[in-house]
Amino acid sequence: MRRQPQLSHGAESQQGAIRVSHLPSGLIVVTERMDRVETVSFGAYVASGTRNETEEENGISHFLEHMAFKGTERRTALGLAEEIENVGGHMNAYTAREQTAFYIKSLKEDLPLAADIIGDILTHSTFDPEEVERERGVILQEIGQANDTPDDIIFDHFQEAAYPGQPMGRPVLGTEDRVRAFGREALMAYMQAHYTTHNTVIAAAGNLTHEHVLELVDRHFADMPSRLVPAALPGVYHGTEFREQRDLDQVHIVLGFPGPAYGDADFYPTMLLATLLGGGMSSRLFQEVREKRGLVYSIYTFTAPYMDSGLFALYAGTGEAEAAEVIPVTITELQKVQEGIKETELDRARAQVKAGLLMSLESTGSRCEQIARQIQVFGRVVPTAETVGKIEAVTSAEVLAVAEKLFHTEPTLAALGPAAHVPGLASIVAQLNEPF
Repeated sequence: MRRQPQLSHGAESQQGAIRVSHLPSGLIVVTERMDRVETVSFGAYVASGTRNETEEENGISHFLEHMAFKGTERRTALGLAEEIENVGGHMNAYTAREQTAFYIKSLKEDLPLAADIIGDILTHSTFDPEEVERERGVILQEIGQANDTPDDIIFDHFQEAAYPGQPMGRPVLGTEDRVRAFGREALMAYMQAHYTTHNTVIAAAGNLTHEHVLELVDRHFADMPSRLVPAALPGVYHGTEFREQRDLDQVHIVLGFPGPAYGDADFYPTMLLATLLGGGMSSRLFQEVREKRGLVYSIYTFTAPYMDSGLFALYAGTGEAEAAEVIPVTITELQKVQEGIKETELDRARAQVKAGLLMSLESTGSRCEQIARQIQVFGRVVPTAETVGKIEAVTSAEVLAVAEKLFHTEPTLAALGPAAHVPGLASIVAQLNEPF
């Protein structure tokens, strides 16, 4: 039985084309009007992912993502797919460490259908036993595929080495044993406990009105549970080493350090450091390790910020014979960057980061996801001008200070493949601490 919708929209804030409403139920609705497009993206972003799972539940958020479009009280799995594809729409979902998302992109006139489907799967999924078993097999295939893809699974090994024995370190997909154990009741219980109005942001972007979205949310999300959810355990970094000898053509290496969380003062300097070190073909690591020395096919750096912690890391894929040289050469570059940064390369890094941000604003899907995530992380939508201003304000001194701080902390190493010649943590730390 559906409850009657609550028509009071509670507190509201407005920022240009962006409007935010805090509903009495606890739901937050955020929209961005984009008049010059013909599409809309509509999604439900649940602040629950891998880090919210117990050890026994590891992988259940990802399992729920897979079950999202497998049937409701009103729709079969085929019916869900046909309804949205009959109007040319696209629906999808993803699981991350701190979030699970369900979203649809459609033509603007089909927004009511998109909201109906997302609301239906979040409040009236049936978890048909046959569909559960069928999807269990699909997920086991996905885990097997990940294990057979070394340049994919290496990041799971790195994450576990950085956060050992913690929810933050466990794989998003879960393990085969855990996935085999999940039953219909466990899936339903987890969804009831974590997929609640106090843990979910409804976001929409495109050619729409905020009032229309509010009406749709009132109609289709009235049955969502309103209970509070338990806080996730903090992520505590402990640098360790993972090494697996495997018969492969390449060694896959990830070397990382504890990085800043969202909102940390070092967030933007660290992002620019990652970009100038390994963010493109003109970056220091790409030029020195690949172009000048030919030691790798792929090398790049990345940041992984979370609510309360983060990671800064670099990935390299190299041959067995070259493995012994790649790490020392790479560490030399980490030392060099602490000696000085040219204003031209910092300008180039700023341009790359700003371009990536501004280009993403042209997509309704990216904007929908971005405004939802900002609400969950910062409690507000961050104006683009504010973000650009922070990027432009970063100085070379701030980047140098971040580099010195990062590269004198406890590193984490993950290596997969013919890894016998990859230097261990002790030698890496020794070289990092040597005067350059």
